[in-house]
Amino acid sequence: MRDHDAQPVGGIARRLAHILTARGIDPAAKLTDAAEPTPALQAAEARIPARYQASVADHPAVVAWVREVAQAGRPGPKGAPGIAQGRSLLIVGTTGTGKTHQAYGAVRSLLLAGVRLRWKAITAADLYAELRPRPGHDGERELMDLARCPLLIIDDLGAAKSSEWTEEITMRLINRRYNEMLPTLVTTNLGMADLRQHIGDRVASRLTEMTDKVILDGPDRRRALAAKRRSNAAAATPPACTDVAGSAPPTAVSAARRHIR
Repeated sequence: MRDHDAQPVGGIARRLAHILTARGIDPAAKLTDAAEPTPALQAAEARIPARYQASVADHPAVVAWVREVAQAGRPGPKGAPGIAQGRSLLIVGTTGTGKTHQAYGAVRSLLLAGVRLRWKAITAADLYAELRPRPGHDGERELMDLARCPLLIIDDLGAAKSSEWTEEITMRLINRRYNEMLPTLVTTNLGMADLRQHIGDRVASRLTEMTDKVILDGPDRRRALAAKRRSNAAAATPPACTDVAGSAPPTAVSAARRHIR
């Protein structure tokens, strides 16, 4: 801009105010601080299934794992630790003992501890469905994204129908995470012998080394809750109406019978 093109500050301010007004912005409005970013836990809970959004990791072995992973994280922005490497967990138990509850509770506990966390969760059945080859879908890229994710939950491993293809996919995923020592939370209702038969010896061998086993026992919580609801409903049901005058008066026949006795 040449010197004779220069405009006084007041003219520039008026011109800027006119532009802002034309765009629906009040130039006289006071500036406010930018809104605080959504806390990591709130952001994570938007991705956690509704049933597990208040889950708590209260099993001693899971609590110890959370503490270990949080302490081992590399410092990041503002000093917050981030997951780098660490042990994995194999959470084993019969149906309804709280395996998925503990897994999501572990994620929430890490976030509450201030750990910077990129994580994914998927059931084994959904994993195979997502990666199954089909036109227009890059399953290879998705597999690598899961393999590199700092923290991965694989729920219900061994529940899906097995095949050579599912065994290969599981092997590639687990082997990558095994080699990079990336924390993985695996839940299953199969013992190791049955799991080995379902997913193959190579995968089972790696899981045995990379994970600490957490065994959950007890009754099926879902059935126990359902029974409690039925019991509460029965207790809340008002009793059937009865004749306030007592039992019905005896009929002539019944009176006659009593007289004969």
